[in-house]
Amino acid sequence: MKNKLIEQYLVKTGTPLKQAMKQLDATRRKILFLIDEDQKLHGSLSDGDVRRWILAEGSLDADALNVCNTGTYAVSEGYDIELLKNEILKGKYTAVPVIDANRNIIDILFWDDILEDSKLEREFKKIDVEVIIMAGGQGTRLEPFTKILPKPLIPIGDKTIIEIIIDKFTNYKVNHFYISVNHKARIIKSYFEELSPDYSIEYIEEKMPLGTIGALSLMKNRFTKPILITNCDIIIDTNYADFVDFHTKNNYDISLVASLMNHKIPYGICEIEAGGTMTDFKEKPEFSFLASTGMYIINPDLINLIPDNTFYHITHLMQLVRDNGGKVGVFPISEDSWLDTGEWQEYRKTVEKFRN
Repeated sequence: MKNKLIEQYLVKTGTPLKQAMKQLDATRRKILFLIDEDQKLHGSLSDGDVRRWILAEGSLDADALNVCNTGTYAVSEGYDIELLKNEILKGKYTAVPVIDANRNIIDILFWDDILEDSKLEREFKKIDVEVIIMAGGQGTRLEPFTKILPKPLIPIGDKTIIEIIIDKFTNYKVNHFYISVNHKARIIKSYFEELSPDYSIEYIEEKMPLGTIGALSLMKNRFTKPILITNCDIIIDTNYADFVDFHTKNNYDISLVASLMNHKIPYGICEIEAGGTMTDFKEKPEFSFLASTGMYIINPDLINLIPDNTFYHITHLMQLVRDNGGKVGVFPISEDSWLDTGEWQEYRKTVEKFRN
């Protein structure tokens, strides 16, 4: 790697986490390294570090140094490439900085570059879940394409949306999928029959639209493992094994992936008290919130709570679980890790991102 390309992966100590997160999202590799004014390495920052900080209710205005991993694995000049390959696999490192005698970063080595010419391959942890892709909607936001094609078969590059979603799961050794279908179901089935993929597909037939999760009422008493549910128009770029572990280790009944969104008001905001007296004025404030992405994990016994032949949303199930004393977990990801292809503006952004 040329030194000029390293700069995008470096962030100075003292940088607010919110600002560092924007830089983290802008990098394809999803990793940053914290350096001080003397260019000395202090740690690394990944989406996992940010997630742990958010879950611990840490402030987004905190110094990124307080959030980073200070035990970053690094190698010195003259490193042994074969030893490095084994360390990358053992530690599952996505990036390894090369430092000089003063701990200054002089290069960054990425796992896919290092292992490219090697028989060694980076392994993904197997996830032991059932995967259901909800593909029964009409895709009205993508008309006129969806007047002809079902939404799951809208192309992104040389693959359909649903293939890209499935490919992400096959990395985690998932080889059987359930797909709920209704609108243009025969086209979806014919496409996969012609594709003849290595994985198998079982279809859940919706006779009428059943909402975001109502189709699962057709699968009662079928599952014993946690069920990972995803919409057919979202692409989530995160570690799915971490999401499953988050759900099981915390004994949640339902877990959802939520994207941290930042929204800046382009005006000065006034706060007033009775009578119209100003109490505060904020110039172009920025607000942060977590938005549900359309990916969930539910425990198998919850399917019995979903009413038969009823239009039913995941929000209904979450409220029912909470009313009965159950727990719903939220797994935060960064804003750029969620691609929603279900409407034209976001679809165009996704196509451009894949092109780049």
